[in-house]
Amino acid sequence: MATEKLSRQAWEEDPYVTPWPEMRPFWAAAAGGRFLLPKCGDCGKYHWHPRALCPFCRSDKIQWIESPGRGTIFSYSIARTWSPPHAIAFVKTLEGPVILTQIVDCDFAALRIDLPVRVKLAPVEGGRSLPFFTPER
Repeated sequence: MATEKLSRQAWEEDPYVTPWPEMRPFWAAAAGGRFLLPKCGDCGKYHWHPRALCPFCRSDKIQWIESPGRGTIFSYSIARTWSPPHAIAFVKTLEGPVILTQIVDCDFAALRIDLPVRVKLAPVEGGRSLPFFTPER
């Protein structure tokens, strides 16, 4: 079921939305294959993690802007004890925010700091689409 079509009751019971209602626009867009980032309408800065007030100027004028979903690896670690292994990374987006994510569909030996990556919205258990990143080809 597309997130945009969830009833009010379903939204209120959604484990992703209930504790963080500020994330609702993000999840709705991700369900439609779009990657959004919050941007302050007063100071003009992008930020991550979404919140009700801008972390820079405390304004409540938060806008959701569609992002091309590109950035670079800021830092990463390969969790080889997981099965299968996972590459966990901080990705610095072109807009500025740094997002904790996973790097997917790649040879872990090719990962490096400043490697260009792009978002890949992928479905996970429960029907939610999550933002992963993959190296630019």
